Amino acid sequence: MKHVDILLEHYPQLQCCAEEITQAIDAIVDMAANGAKLLLCGNGGSAADCSHIAGELLKGFLLKRPITDADRALLSELPHREALQRGICAISLPDQGAVLSAYANDEVPDMVYAQLVYAMQGEGDVFLGLSTSGNSKNVVLAAQCAKGLGLKTIAMTGESGGKLADICDIVIRVPATETYMVQEYHLPVYHAICAQVEETLFGE
Repeated sequence: MKHVDILLEHYPQLQCCAEEITQAIDAIVDMAANGAKLLLCGNGGSAADCSHIAGELLKGFLLKRPITDADRALLSELPHREALQRGICAISLPDQGAVLSAYANDEVPDMVYAQLVYAMQGEGDVFLGLSTSGNSKNVVLAAQCAKGLGLKTIAMTGESGGKLADICDIVIRVPATETYMVQEYHLPVYHAICAQVEETLFGE
């Protein structure tokens, strides 16, 4: 895979999780090809990463992704329709601030992401949880919920994998333990994933 090769050229230390990165790409490509969606969650910097990943998938990242001829015909009356780009449905659960605060206030705070997974999940969806330790309670509970509902589950963690390693189908364990260093690896990893997914689905 072109973008995985580029990633490993720049970060050879990530060779240890190259197979899992490729598996994650394949899972997300299959999901998108079947019209399903990606549900992402994490805390702090990982929450910001969820927003970042969704942003790369919902619109063009490295490619323009022009709309199809069929959609162009359907949207013939829409001004600036050529500005639209084909997207991959990705929902950053940390961005759902109103419902997160309401649920945390009314119910069990650690279950906020599990609640959103339960409410939003559909056939063929994929769950992606980011946790530098792999032990973030709300992410672990969301992964358990997703797994129980039959979703494909992916985790991005530090090298131990934490509790997520025992739950998720695919675990990308980057070779670091300090939070900021794990996050520094996560960024190029998910950029490579997004770029390769885009290339596979929308490349010529």
